[in-house]
Amino acid sequence: MGVKRWWRYGAAALAGVGWALSFPKASLAGLAWLVPAAMVAIAAGRRAGEAFRLGYVAGLAQQLVGLSWLLNIPAQGYPILGWIALSAFLALFPAVWLRLTAVTCKEPGRPGRSDGWPGRTLWALSGAAAWVALEMVQARALGGFPWNLLGASQYALLPLIQMAAVTGVYGVSFVVAWTSLALFCAGRETLRRPTERYAWLGELLLPGLVIGALFAIGWQRLQSAADGGRELRVTVVQPSIPQTLIWDARENRNRFGQLIELSQRALAEPTDLLVWPEAAVPEMVRHDPDTRRAVTDLARARGVWIILGSDDAALRPGGRSEADVEYYNAGFLINPEGNLVASYRKNHLVMFGEFVPLARWWPMLRRLTPISGEFTPGTKAVPFSLERRPSRAESLPPATAAPEPPGPAARVTAATVICFEDVFPHLVRRHVTADTDLLVNLTNDGWFGQSAAQWQHAASAAFRALENGVPLLRCCNNGLTCWVDARGRWRAVFRDAEGSEYGPGWATWRIALPEPARRSATTFYNRHGDWLGWACVVATLARVASRVVLRRRQKLERRNSPAQVSAA
Repeated sequence: MGVKRWWRYGAAALAGVGWALSFPKASLAGLAWLVPAAMVAIAAGRRAGEAFRLGYVAGLAQQLVGLSWLLNIPAQGYPILGWIALSAFLALFPAVWLRLTAVTCKEPGRPGRSDGWPGRTLWALSGAAAWVALEMVQARALGGFPWNLLGASQYALLPLIQMAAVTGVYGVSFVVAWTSLALFCAGRETLRRPTERYAWLGELLLPGLVIGALFAIGWQRLQSAADGGRELRVTVVQPSIPQTLIWDARENRNRFGQLIELSQRALAEPTDLLVWPEAAVPEMVRHDPDTRRAVTDLARARGVWIILGSDDAALRPGGRSEADVEYYNAGFLINPEGNLVASYRKNHLVMFGEFVPLARWWPMLRRLTPISGEFTPGTKAVPFSLERRPSRAESLPPATAAPEPPGPAARVTAATVICFEDVFPHLVRRHVTADTDLLVNLTNDGWFGQSAAQWQHAASAAFRALENGVPLLRCCNNGLTCWVDARGRWRAVFRDAEGSEYGPGWATWRIALPEPARRSATTFYNRHGDWLGWACVVATLARVASRVVLRRRQKLERRNSPAQVSAA
């Protein structure tokens, strides 16, 4: 391979690094608008195989940089293998995209190719559709991993991302990819016609008008009230337990005692709901008497509702012995009387974190993970219904101060998801109904230390609030504990006494809830789901099928041409 070809692979890797930097914590979101154009520019005019390889290099660089936090997992041997394997798999998607898009780029001067404005516009739109189609596959293939989707890089660009209430995050990905490909066309037309001052204008006019309209509509939507007059006072506890201690059974009593102490200090302030994150409770709250007693005593003593994450176990149907027990990653709702009133079992498990695929046939796969057992997935969403009540502190106000008026004693319905379930648009949508007031996510990102994983996770999760039109509360082991309103605005982020998002502590927030009369007005996305994503899948499949038919027809015509017949 000559030097002239090597530079393309170096440039592709550089484009992949830029793509990774568009996500938190670097959050250079503008780079996301340039990456698809850069990839096509590098691969334009190359053969299909080379375009695929260039896309793979770009994708691999992006994933290796963007997922480098996997190396923080405290286990020998596993992190680097998992990091490489996952990155190598995810790199296939941009490779396929560049194979589909770059080889159909209209190169000037090539016979038999239409290079007019309509053809270029159709090419850019079809390239954006292919990008979204592949993101749809990424969100579902082998269990799915919709992490760092292109649109998620724009989480802070609030006017633009309001479109997610209609299209989901995939609509933002489509606009970014389309605009980037239009930029490529604009640059190429400028080089082709250097004497024409505005040769680029036609290429950017249509996406520019669309983006302008989206910003105007989004800005107007941000000015309208997303919150009702109701508030729920929520106290979140972030224990910041190192993952090594979570795996150390000898530390169970100490870390649970610290959690109780933090919570008792936090509950000095009036609150309606106390939330603990995933993996905060070392023993099963349903089955361990001491743990259950400590939790229920806390709820009764403070007159507070509690949502917490805990493992759970149950006999499988027809089971009779310990060998027939199934284990679950679960969330529980405890009422102020200390009763366990609802539980949710995590539906979507983490591959190699909570289960090992194909381990029955290939036991060696267990060497790729530090987990010793496996969880069973739950099968349904379970709403947590609670009632806001005046706390005991409110009922006995200080004599020197006017009593705080109690909020409306209305029923609140929370949809609870666990861990990275909140990065799946189609999964979270199934949890949110017309009665849902609040999304609650219980997460443990302590696996990854103090890294960008927490920020990338939260940036993706913020779209779930916007897509479904309800606020999102995230309670995490070591960050990012926060709440996001129904318009995707980050209202509060927990920070400890030193200003770190990763340390231990608590916070009490007043979360604005929609009025009961408006709860039935769910978003278009919540009602209709990934309509844009599936349309892009259909359009891309139709495009591929038409190219296959065209190639077969051309081969048949060449085979039956007079020259070929006479030669035969």
